[in-house]
Amino acid sequence: MAKQALKMERRRMAANEERIPVIIGVGQVNDRPADPREGLDPPGLMAEALRRADADAGGGWLADCDSLGIVGQIAWPHLNPVAAKVSDLLGITPAHVDETSPHGDNPIRLLNEAANRIGAGEATICAITGGEALRTAGGLAKLKAAEAKPDEKPKQHNALRDASHRVRVGYAQSYGLVVPVDVYPLYENAFRAAQGQSLAEGQAESGAIWARFSQVAAETPAAWIHEVRSAQEIIEVTTDNRPIAFPYTKLQVANSSVNQGAGFIVTSLAEARRRKVPEDHLIYVGAGASAFEPDSILARDSYTHSAGMETSIRKAMEFNNLTVNDLDHVELYSCFPCVPKLARRTLGWPVDKPMTVFGGLTFGGGPIGNYMSHVVACMVDKLRDGGGTGLMFANGGYATHSHTIAVSTQPIAGVSFPQDFDVNAAADAARGDVPTLDKDYVGPATIETYTVHYKRDGSPRMGTVVARTPSGARTLAMVPAEDEAGIAALTDGSTEPVGRGGTITRGNGEDDLAIWFMG
Repeated sequence: MAKQALKMERRRMAANEERIPVIIGVGQVNDRPADPREGLDPPGLMAEALRRADADAGGGWLADCDSLGIVGQIAWPHLNPVAAKVSDLLGITPAHVDETSPHGDNPIRLLNEAANRIGAGEATICAITGGEALRTAGGLAKLKAAEAKPDEKPKQHNALRDASHRVRVGYAQSYGLVVPVDVYPLYENAFRAAQGQSLAEGQAESGAIWARFSQVAAETPAAWIHEVRSAQEIIEVTTDNRPIAFPYTKLQVANSSVNQGAGFIVTSLAEARRRKVPEDHLIYVGAGASAFEPDSILARDSYTHSAGMETSIRKAMEFNNLTVNDLDHVELYSCFPCVPKLARRTLGWPVDKPMTVFGGLTFGGGPIGNYMSHVVACMVDKLRDGGGTGLMFANGGYATHSHTIAVSTQPIAGVSFPQDFDVNAAADAARGDVPTLDKDYVGPATIETYTVHYKRDGSPRMGTVVARTPSGARTLAMVPAEDEAGIAALTDGSTEPVGRGGTITRGNGEDDLAIWFMG
């Protein structure tokens, strides 16, 4: 009887191994062509990254791939969708193909979905990849413009602002809130004020975090920039570090002008062992947690926190039975400083410990939605080298999408797949009331948050104020660039603008914008 019981236990464990997801191969590529006409396009970057991941796993995996996840790209929109092109380049015909939107949480979502697919017995080998070639696309556009006749100059294309998923016309957009770099400063300024930090203190924290990012990037071969920057260099406005959107400088925002691809391969523990993958090469996938904010940036309960982010991080820690002391490495998404600032406080991660394994989106590189694929690759390398457990927090959209997941060199106790990673109901329960929106308001109001948008020459383009009316409604107003005193009141740090009163006026024209005057 004892022998029979032992045999049954071994069979049970063997069966479970078919449903345990592990990462077995990772690959990254940076493309720096001297001539942009020789550069790889996004499908080329994606395919090359997966070839490297396949080699890292020992080879022969892609030929049997039955699930392909692609992080959507914006650099070369005329190529979309790209999944079929990637499959053709690799010579594979996966049964399941998923091409996502270009949001920053999607590499982690695809990792979690691959783990679920393996856990459900729906797939055995899952490949995930993404890539952007905005630098090459920009170089090609310049060549085309230089070669064009004077009367045939092509329209200037801004891949970030012209991307198909951007809303170009609307109430928020008319006040300058179009792309992420326009919006995240609203969180930065509101959060800083809520923390009781002065402008100088808030910037000092940003500089300290970003300086450590540059140090990590300098030691990471796959990072785009390997130059260490001091905190002061990062926050100080200079001719080489122009202001972008207050209080962010060029060195505080994601660097999308890169040509980068990354990919990874996930399989079952049983398949990895059948193919003789070394045990110290296996990284176990833990449970994930995903939550969202409302799509509209004006339908947020507050700009001082994110219930979606907080819930995603806390639930992932709970699902994996982890405390902050169990974590050897973390990646806290870093498109703009407010995101890791919010995330580290939720997690309880100290400011003097690294918050990245890749180098952050400024120095590691900011290939739009695919940054976290590079993080997965670097996290795997870190854990293989030193063992332990890592946590990866991903953010996408306008602080809209959050997805957190754990990985480890050992199976994480209590975790099994498939798992329901959608925890948005808990985020909804934690969210405060959303103020009503009054698009036509005039009269006295109080600043809820704000930013100032700058031209490439460093001069103000306009200020944007999110204000609250006496009834508590939310409304927008702009500060014209010509209002030097108004711009200075928002940016000089002499007093905190958040909470300060003023007056909103409006012209008589139907399309006239509301104007903010500081009280």
